[in-house]
Amino acid sequence: MPDRASAGASARGGVRAENGRVPTKKKPQVTPSPERRRELLDTAAEVFAAQGYNATTVRRIADEAGMLAGSLYYHFDSKESMIDEILSTFLTELWAGYDAVLAADLGPRETIEALVTESFREIDRHRAAVAIYQKESKHLATQPRFAYLVDSQQKFEKAWLGTLERGVAAEVFRADLDIRLTYRFVRDTVWVAASWYRPGGQHSPEEIARQYLSMVLDGIALDT
Repeated sequence: MPDRASAGASARGGVRAENGRVPTKKKPQVTPSPERRRELLDTAAEVFAAQGYNATTVRRIADEAGMLAGSLYYHFDSKESMIDEILSTFLTELWAGYDAVLAADLGPRETIEALVTESFREIDRHRAAVAIYQKESKHLATQPRFAYLVDSQQKFEKAWLGTLERGVAAEVFRADLDIRLTYRFVRDTVWVAASWYRPGGQHSPEEIARQYLSMVLDGIALDT
């Protein structure tokens, strides 16, 4: 039978541990919403793009997000985790679009047109991530965590070079075309747009792609 002290405690609703202390209830942890996580990543991406990865601190990202640095750690364990998620999300979406184009069995010219258009759509969706990729991928790729950047670059080259080679073989593009030089020209011409493009501007990604394509393809396509 419980003694009087125990009975009294039970009657008052108190439950004592063996050490005599009343245990406190733990507050339930609240999982951050996906929307808030995305907002924080968007803020971090803008800071990384503007300042560079090495010069960016967690405190600076937190300041831009209007929160304490300690609160930001509730969502992400490090700035490395943030830039990892920013880049991996961008590349996942990029390759979903690219793979759909490459699987569509289009002609060489149509494939180039679709790849360029998809690239501008990704710049529209992930402008800051594209800028980070251009500035930081070479350095980050030396770390095991970011090995996927190397794989993506190799896959990227294979897709573009293969399409250009197919176009020359099919006599859609000029026979004297320097394939690798053309690839670098098209790649740099397209992705440098991340430095000036702003979503919601005068021209849509598709309109900009059409303008770029008219300039690029008129220089490498044979007259029909």
